[in-house]
Amino acid sequence: MDFNALFSCFSTLSCVVTQTSTGLIVGALLFLVAAGLTLIFGVLRVINFAHGSFYMLGAYLALTAYRITGSFTLATLAAAIGVGLVCLVIERFFMRKIYNADVLLQLLVCYAFILILDDAVKIFWGAEFQSMGMPSAFQAPPLFIAGGVVPVFYLFLLAAAMSIALVLWIILTKTRVGKIVRAAAHNPTMTSALGLNTSLIYSAVFAFGGLLAGLAGALAAPVRSMSPGMGFSILIESFIVTVIGGMGSISGALIGALLIGLIRSFGSIGFPLFVEGIMFMAMALILILKPSGIMGKEMRL
Repeated sequence: MDFNALFSCFSTLSCVVTQTSTGLIVGALLFLVAAGLTLIFGVLRVINFAHGSFYMLGAYLALTAYRITGSFTLATLAAAIGVGLVCLVIERFFMRKIYNADVLLQLLVCYAFILILDDAVKIFWGAEFQSMGMPSAFQAPPLFIAGGVVPVFYLFLLAAAMSIALVLWIILTKTRVGKIVRAAAHNPTMTSALGLNTSLIYSAVFAFGGLLAGLAGALAAPVRSMSPGMGFSILIESFIVTVIGGMGSISGALIGALLIGLIRSFGSIGFPLFVEGIMFMAMALILILKPSGIMGKEMRL
């Protein structure tokens, strides 16, 4: 523990700006992963333990698409859509059969896909670390705010995550599609009785949740190295975010993700060997004060 370093950072505006920007970027990526995770749980009531592997797959698909096209935009779209299609197949032939099964069976099936996707990545991309590098569009001098360094790509990531959060909120709360999804989450039997295809809704939700994870992996590719199994660490953090924000709450996922991102950023200065411990302590504290999470309500999206 280095309280002097942490105090020194808080007493220097440039350090606060730099660490805050870093924490917000971590939080933005965590939100994209956690949003899909909490959406799937909120509607399907499935704890998708393989969600981190979808993030990993998105990063590798983006890497390949970028090498082929040279366009980060096309690479990001290809990765998101590709992971969404993979999730559609997984939901149709595997997940659909275990929706009402025991939680342990759901976890075993999801863990099987973790192993399958990790091995698939080793087969197609190899076991060594790989990196996309910063796309040429973002190879610009960083911004200096109050002496703090903020890379241009960080601003893009934050804007993208906030835009996606806004779009998700509008879709889920202001559109007919959102009403149908929420109805399927609250009472699937009644939804089916009204003539709506709940199986199609479930497939779409699972695929869209996977698409968000793939999008997060693609956006993270320029700033993070890639290796098989890279999805496990972000999966744990995403579960922490989901629990803190409230299971099934998109707005809670955003708040929880930004909170964990800032804890990780500033915690790495004051508690470099205990960052994960601080995150779990924050989760425990919030659950003690509010067991349902910050924005958690039963069956809430």
